[in-house]
Amino acid sequence: MGESEPDSASAHWRPLVAALANDDARRVFARLVLEVDDDPFVGLSPSRRSHVRSQLENAGLIREFDGEVVLAADVFAETLRRVAVSRPTGIQRFLRDERIVQYPARPAERLELLGWVARTVLRPGEVVAETDMNDRLSAHTDDVAALRRYLVDAGLVERTPTGSEYALPA
Repeated sequence: MGESEPDSASAHWRPLVAALANDDARRVFARLVLEVDDDPFVGLSPSRRSHVRSQLENAGLIREFDGEVVLAADVFAETLRRVAVSRPTGIQRFLRDERIVQYPARPAERLELLGWVARTVLRPGEVVAETDMNDRLSAHTDDVAALRRYLVDAGLVERTPTGSEYALPA
């Protein structure tokens, strides 16, 4: 889905946000919430009154009940219910902006996360000095020594015989 394509959730919340972005509609809505005026549309011309009322009704913020304008109390809860919350899956659960926020407790998940890091920081056949390896790992964690050790211990990265360079296993 492209940026400009509305989905069903945004089709529901956009009119709501648009109404609250309108100064007059927001004032009318506030008067209704605070119950400060008998006429929440006070001070608006007849055409502006009609436009604001229509905008608030289309957004689901107000309804007419027994000839009176009343708040639609469930509009916010309904909007939140319609907007799906995407939860990260797989190794994404342990990352924020591609930085490790937590290591998985389950060995298989930990290995998957470490494998992703290894493939991200090294290319096959590439050999890098420890300082370069640390720089690359710092994109994923503040504790580069621990991450480097985890990668080596898991067999996903190996040290050269001198111990000062790192590479993916052949």
